[in-house]
Amino acid sequence: MNATDKKPHVVILGGNFAGLGSAQKIRQYAGDAIQITVIDRKDYLLFVPNIPADVFENRNPAMHQRMELRDVLAHDQINFIQAEVNAIDVDSEMVHITPNERPGAAAVTLSYDYLVVALGNRLAFEDIEGFAEFGDSVSDLYLGEQLRQKLHFGGYKGGPIAIGSARFHQGDGAKGLEPYPSGSIPDALAACEGPPVEVMMAAAHYLAETKQGDPSKITVFTPAELIAEDAGETVVKQLLDLATQMGFNYLNNTQDIKRITQDGIEFADGRSVEAELKIIFPDWKAHEFMRGLPISDSEGFVVTDLLMRNPKYKNVFAAGDAAAVTMPKLGAIGHQECEIVGLQIAKDLGRLSPEQADKPLQPVVYCIGDMGGGKAFYIRSNTWFGGDEAVLKMGHVPYMLKMQYRTLFMHNKGKVPSWGLDFAEMAVEHHIPK
Repeated sequence: MNATDKKPHVVILGGNFAGLGSAQKIRQYAGDAIQITVIDRKDYLLFVPNIPADVFENRNPAMHQRMELRDVLAHDQINFIQAEVNAIDVDSEMVHITPNERPGAAAVTLSYDYLVVALGNRLAFEDIEGFAEFGDSVSDLYLGEQLRQKLHFGGYKGGPIAIGSARFHQGDGAKGLEPYPSGSIPDALAACEGPPVEVMMAAAHYLAETKQGDPSKITVFTPAELIAEDAGETVVKQLLDLATQMGFNYLNNTQDIKRITQDGIEFADGRSVEAELKIIFPDWKAHEFMRGLPISDSEGFVVTDLLMRNPKYKNVFAAGDAAAVTMPKLGAIGHQECEIVGLQIAKDLGRLSPEQADKPLQPVVYCIGDMGGGKAFYIRSNTWFGGDEAVLKMGHVPYMLKMQYRTLFMHNKGKVPSWGLDFAEMAVEHHIPK
């Protein structure tokens, strides 16, 4: 192959759900017209959604919730580099990285024709005073295993439990976007609150199973007016009615976490709650090197239109949590964005027409949360963005879908079947009574 035959190069920063999904969709739609390189600091995908179930059901999440990336990507002729991303130069179309398999590697510069930023976010636990000493979470394998050890091997003494979010600081990168007629991408005070709702339900079942108490021992809190506000007011009110009936304690408008102590949590609004266990979901921040870039918003998230393309640098895309438009920071919305990225790049390469490819993002919140006891809640809603659909179902079928989705995801090397969401809707929405 001579220089004139060289294929355009797509560099994808990040290899978790949005990075892997973007790479696979680009390959699916652009075929062999392009070369693809994925860069990630780790060589596995972290399957975050099922960590809480492992924790409460006494399984080490490190043994179940990861998928090796190298073989998965090689299956689609996608290159992989394990490295830290140091900087992006969008004017020179270069990415600066340092391979991190062993300490002391030399820095490397990669050029790209297309850049997809799918770096996810930084979980800002270090911003929460007292978290390291007194806090817990289910956000990764390490923290999940630490909490599992407490719950099942004597660390937890049966005291009160507090579960909730620190304040999220959202940038201005999605201002003016209207995914639905007369809708918008709202401002949020929490990055994603399906997980706190899931954990509170699973914790209540754990207390009952271990004969240590009931939901009255659990306080769930949010910095916002409503917890899980991204699910839409209709769904949230149903969830809150259920939580009240079950006996949970609820604090809203806490503004932020001021500090965590051995005895509980102090909030920015002056209130506090007593708790032995403090299960926290922190602020989600952009990576530091993303701040101040011409593609980034006021908080370092990547500005895009609803076709996931940066308005100023047309060869730069974003998907998943790194994109300013992704609000809430939710895997299902990331999957929707990966599809768009793949279609757009294939269009640029002449593989698809604008009529086939130009399908703007209309975000839908899909959330399945473990409730313990082989049950889960299922949410499908777009009302927060200006849509008109809001569904909440609960039972054994959503739990089965949550567990089987992970199995299918791993078996299919991360490729979500095109019929997957349709099947989920049919299985849950048409077989569970209102």
